[in-house]
Amino acid sequence: MPQVCILDGQVLESDKLSSTPNTRIRSGKELFQATMPFAVESIPRSWWQVGFTFFLLLGSLIGAGIAPWWPLRLFFALLGALCTVRAFITYHDHMHGALLPNSRIAKFIFKAYGMLALTPSRSWKKSHNYHHRHVGKVSSFSNGAFPLMTTKMWREASWATRFSYRMERHPITVLTGYVTVFLFSVTMLPLFKEPSKHLDSLLSLAAHGALITLLWVFGGFSLAFFSVLLPMAVASALGSYLFFAQHSFKDMNVMTQDKWSFYKAAMESSSYLRLNKLMQWFTGNIGFHHIHHLNVRIPFYRLPEVMKAIPELQSPATTTLSPHSISDCFKCSCGMRMQTEW
Repeated sequence: MPQVCILDGQVLESDKLSSTPNTRIRSGKELFQATMPFAVESIPRSWWQVGFTFFLLLGSLIGAGIAPWWPLRLFFALLGALCTVRAFITYHDHMHGALLPNSRIAKFIFKAYGMLALTPSRSWKKSHNYHHRHVGKVSSFSNGAFPLMTTKMWREASWATRFSYRMERHPITVLTGYVTVFLFSVTMLPLFKEPSKHLDSLLSLAAHGALITLLWVFGGFSLAFFSVLLPMAVASALGSYLFFAQHSFKDMNVMTQDKWSFYKAAMESSSYLRLNKLMQWFTGNIGFHHIHHLNVRIPFYRLPEVMKAIPELQSPATTTLSPHSISDCFKCSCGMRMQTEW
């Protein structure tokens, strides 16, 4: 089935699946059912993935704090940022019930991580589940996702709505995700709206702030900067862009409520981010995003296996981290550029 998107007024169409004669293409619920055998984790493998990831994360952050030479501290800080992204993917999978859902130890580890990394579990789970139920739908407001407006909505919107829309999807907003996404949207905003329901957000702010303060007081600004502030800033920027790009790309199909379906949104409003093996490891295979949206219970380490085994998943809309692809993604987001005329 062709996917349609309008980029700068130009209609783009591409057939994402091809078949040979006598080959039936599965879609919708049937395609979802084909992924079910992969929605089973290996407990030892899951613990190895989690254990090694957090060991490498802690080691790199400690190295960033104690290394005697600033270029070495910078190296460890950037390594820590990449490990933070991978650690977040393990947290993300745990929250979806795909990774160690019945382990009390894992629950403690991930709750502690969420507190320190400005992703308190209550607000994160609520907003992220909303995102999965609404990805690809037109919306002028954000709730767990970046907003999407049609050109008609844009023309009828007030200047305040237009300004808010541009700001929320602006490259600076995405790249300063440490403050705009994780500190404000994920942690502070839910606390402001419903204080009694989001006490874990208050604890997250306190824990994150206390960690930075203690490192600063007892080790100086450089310790806090290289061990927390810089890794978090880089990890948040990369994580925010990954999330943004996988639902704001050139071939994306944006749908109205009546034309939306869970399966269609997974295949036509979620991209495959093609990365080299190293970045694929650090990003926890989140690039296989169309598969993740099709079945959230598949552990991240099995996503490549699913794509290899199921032909219908092998030709998705694709983007990369190249400058050209990044430019395309942001062109699809500014003002009215990636909007279907309804």
